[in-house]
Amino acid sequence: MTTPQEELLPTTRRALTHRIAVAQAEGRTPSLVAAVVRGGRTVWHGARTSVEGHGPDENVQYRIGSITKTFTAVLVLRLRDEGLLDLGDPLEKHLPGTGVGEATIAELLAHSGGLAAESPAPWWERTPGSLRPELADVLGERPLLYPVGRRHHYSNPGYTLLGALVEKVRDASWEEVLQREVLDPLGLERTATRPSAPHAGGWAVHPWADVMLAEPVEDLGRMAPAGQLWSTTGDLARFAVFLTRGDDKVLGAETVREMRAPAAPAEAADVADGAAYGLGLQIQSQGGRMLVGHSGSLPGFLANLTIGVEDDVAAVVLTNCTSGPLLAGVGADLVRIVAEAEPRIPEPWRPLREVESSVLELAGQWYWGTHASVLRLTPDGGVSLGPLSGQGRRSRFRAKGDGSWTGLEGYYAGESLRVVRRPDGSVSHLDLGSFVFTRQPYDESATVPGGVDPEGWRGIG
Repeated sequence: MTTPQEELLPTTRRALTHRIAVAQAEGRTPSLVAAVVRGGRTVWHGARTSVEGHGPDENVQYRIGSITKTFTAVLVLRLRDEGLLDLGDPLEKHLPGTGVGEATIAELLAHSGGLAAESPAPWWERTPGSLRPELADVLGERPLLYPVGRRHHYSNPGYTLLGALVEKVRDASWEEVLQREVLDPLGLERTATRPSAPHAGGWAVHPWADVMLAEPVEDLGRMAPAGQLWSTTGDLARFAVFLTRGDDKVLGAETVREMRAPAAPAEAADVADGAAYGLGLQIQSQGGRMLVGHSGSLPGFLANLTIGVEDDVAAVVLTNCTSGPLLAGVGADLVRIVAEAEPRIPEPWRPLREVESSVLELAGQWYWGTHASVLRLTPDGGVSLGPLSGQGRRSRFRAKGDGSWTGLEGYYAGESLRVVRRPDGSVSHLDLGSFVFTRQPYDESATVPGGVDPEGWRGIG
């Protein structure tokens, strides 16, 4: 239930309904259900169906396929945050004997471990998981197709390995750990490895005739961490809020921000499409808007979760057909419709409660050689540094507590920014990863590498 201030305008709601109506009709899918989240709350739900008078609501389960991978990634990040492993650890350190143990945990999360996209035949999505009881059955005789860490190649077996890693470290089944550590704390009561009423049936729609064929529902066994889950728009809307803001009961805001950052080498086609992959999350740039989330598919079902973090808008779209509407496009459109029709209203500007004079004196214009930059204080106690105008390197910096700062993004991510003072305490320059920033271009009073021409600035005589 939303308060009047949170409700969408009637014109916005109609535009959302129109978009999913077109998707259901043109995509020829038995049903399609969607939800939009804004400001941490579900503000719209819509459904279209081929069965008159039987529109699915936010509690009807659909199979969500590879969105399951994001849940598995959350479990792995929890292990890291608890200090039980490091993302740079090779898999072999924690799960020996797989034959692909040189791949790191981060590389498996980002699909850059060199593994094959699928398990050996028969097609795992349409056959019982009992046919692949061991990891060796999932990996097959040739599990590695590419050198580890060299390219992004989407891999379902890679997430089977991550699920097995969770089981080994926690000494419990992937399903048990997921229930205890993610589903219960986030209140996702309608997300499970098996369906419970009400749930949709999965269908294949004939490509050249308006007839349907029921799809089998298989337990994926070892492959479950890659695509087993069923969920609802209601639960996935809550999951979207978690992926945007974090929840200290599961993962903090800093860790979910890490999940949303690109973590894999991009293919040429990905660069052209503006797409990348983080730690269990797909990343895409559309129309100048950065979107994160994940898509999913299994025979009979398609699913999509799309989050516009900067707009604070997310969309969930679920449908029960094997092939039909392109849900990634539908989800992106739902986010765009709300973001453009009802732009996010910024928080009121408020002055800082307090600021140290030693930090305040750093604010203003600085020069790296002749490149003009400006340093600003940020409300969170850090600073930002970027070009005075136009394009160029920019980053936010988090205070380290010793008078220096660490870069959070872009070229300066992880780099140290520190203040260099003269013996009398006055500021000589800023040192940013060995780059010297001075108050004047090539300030002769500062320690500029290579020195400054003693004849100074001059024209052509």
